Amino acid sequence: MKRMVLGVLIPVLSTAAAAQTGVFPAKPIRVVLPVPPGGSIDTVMRVIAPRMSETLGQSVVLESRPGASTNLGMELVARAPGDGYTLLANTLALVANISLFPKLGYHPERDFAAVSVVASSPSFIAVHPSVPVKTVKELIVLAKRQPDTIKFGTAGAGGIAHLAVELLASQTGTRYVHVPYKGGGPALVALMSGEVDMAALAVVAAAGFVHSNRLRVLAVTSAKRMPRFPNIPTVAESGAPQYEFNSWVGVVAPVATPAPIIKILNEHMVRAAKAPDVVERFAKDGAEVVASTPEQFKKVITEEVAMWARVIKQAGIRAD
Repeated sequence: MKRMVLGVLIPVLSTAAAAQTGVFPAKPIRVVLPVPPGGSIDTVMRVIAPRMSETLGQSVVLESRPGASTNLGMELVARAPGDGYTLLANTLALVANISLFPKLGYHPERDFAAVSVVASSPSFIAVHPSVPVKTVKELIVLAKRQPDTIKFGTAGAGGIAHLAVELLASQTGTRYVHVPYKGGGPALVALMSGEVDMAALAVVAAAGFVHSNRLRVLAVTSAKRMPRFPNIPTVAESGAPQYEFNSWVGVVAPVATPAPIIKILNEHMVRAAKAPDVVERFAKDGAEVVASTPEQFKKVITEEVAMWARVIKQAGIRAD
């Protein structure tokens, strides 16, 4: 019995002592992924988490908590203790959901502390070959001449592909017809079959079709051309000068998390993301390592909450 009691007490006392002496982390860190396995968030964090575990000296454990368009996981982390042991990894839903859902149990600026934007990835603006355009400029001209006739497919209302096109519409004074599907795969198939006219496609999903005759890639949504596809222009240089769209993966903590702990988490996350083989691996998937500071990510959150609020209101988007 004494051995059993000691076996329980020693880890507890060790954790308590570590907390009193300011040692962090003193136990495993949980990163909540508010989406099913297999997407960009899961892919990025499965590369980063093991490397953070190595340098932190504690396991960084990924926990999938999908549901309610990522709101389930976000509310869970917003209510978690601010001790650095529960984090959240998410993408644009972190800043867009507040405008898509009328009643949420959290606010991205009020309830979370920014840790880092780990990586970001642009999309391709692509059309079916039957659409008589070869540039974004020609697409804009056609959309203005024939408003509400060009159909674009997405994985659902309020998602990344939907927001990418609505941002283009907002900045160019054009209107398109949204056609939601049950996933990015069906939306890609719909584009290649001609069921829809255009789409914003994740680079990793569409890269293999860039040189095929099944779709026509007009531009990439990043600020600069991608080294992997140097002949594909950006949207900004080919018809919409102010346009830039990147889907990022960022990590936040509950807002009460002390700044020294945020600093430790950021340092190890940045170190993991900037490892040369990680940079190379992400580049193959069309992603770029960002590895931002907490302050830089906080600014992104503030700016994009406001930007997406305008775009979503103007487009009248309602989440599925």
